[in-house]
Amino acid sequence: METRRITVLSAGLGVPSSSRLLADQLAASTERQLRVAGFDVKIDVVELRDLAVDIANNFVTGYAAPRLADVIAGVEDSDAIIAVSPVFSASYSGLFKSFIDVLDPKSLDGKAVLLGATGGTDRHQMVLDYAMRPLFSYLRTRIAATGVFAGPQDWGNTDDGGSPLSSRVDRAAGELVQLLSGPQPGRKAPVLESLPFEQLLAGISAGR
Repeated sequence: METRRITVLSAGLGVPSSSRLLADQLAASTERQLRVAGFDVKIDVVELRDLAVDIANNFVTGYAAPRLADVIAGVEDSDAIIAVSPVFSASYSGLFKSFIDVLDPKSLDGKAVLLGATGGTDRHQMVLDYAMRPLFSYLRTRIAATGVFAGPQDWGNTDDGGSPLSSRVDRAAGELVQLLSGPQPGRKAPVLESLPFEQLLAGISAGR
């Protein structure tokens, strides 16, 4: 059974945060649908608020502390990223962008990405298409067509006047699963074992 590794980036600042709540829902739906599709799944959830000091130090020293270095390596090794940020001044948070800036841009080339955002009013939902999507397009990622924005009305309600949050989450997760089906760009092919000539010859002889 093939494994798909997903890193979930939550840039929420509060505890608990609506960004983390949305990130968890997106991750759970993606995992469920991937398992139905026959994949094993490994999910790593990263709270960027816990790395804020290390990220800042990386900018001034050029050195990633061990904890930050482990997270960066995890992102690079992932097949997909679920990225969720709160909205500040009509864009993603500074913490979110700072983390993206410490990554090697080439390390995201071809990765599947699912975008999510949270804010205090639906007027902020365009951040998905006017800020986050251009950022990840520049980084040459493969972005799920549906991004998910969650506002205050989405928490604790079954109907927000349009489509329920759970429906939007499942639709976006399904699109990410489609991106994760089949061979993945950048995934290394398995190394073929080279057998000694004597073993190869014995195998040919046994087959006669």
